[in-house]
Amino acid sequence: MANRERKNELKLYLSDDEQYILEQKVKISGMKSKSAFLRRLILYGFVYDIDYSYLRDYNAALGKIGGNLNQIAKRMNATGNVYKADVKEVKELMKKVWETQKAMLSNQPCIKQ
Repeated sequence: MANRERKNELKLYLSDDEQYILEQKVKISGMKSKSAFLRRLILYGFVYDIDYSYLRDYNAALGKIGGNLNQIAKRMNATGNVYKADVKEVKELMKKVWETQKAMLSNQPCIKQ
C-alpha cells in the first residue's frame, strides 16, 4: 500500500437498490472495477438538478381539458347530436393544449457542459 498512487480512501454506504444500480452501470461500462468507474464519474461525469415543477401545472391543465372533453363526448353520445357550441369548445380546448405544449417546450432547460 505504500506505493499507491491514490492514498485517499473513500467510504460510501449504499442501499441495496443503489448497490445494484451501481453494479449494473459498472458492468455496462465495461470498466474493470467500481473504483475506476467512480473515479471516471467524479472526474468527467455531470449531475443535473432540473426543476420539473412546471410539468405539474401542465398535467393539471391537461386533466381539466380531458374532463371537459369527456363531458362533451357524453353529451354528444347521449343526445346523438353534435352542437356547434360543443365543436367550438373542443377547438378551444385543443388550442389550449397546443399553447400549453409550446409553453412547456420553451421552458425546457438547456444543459450546459
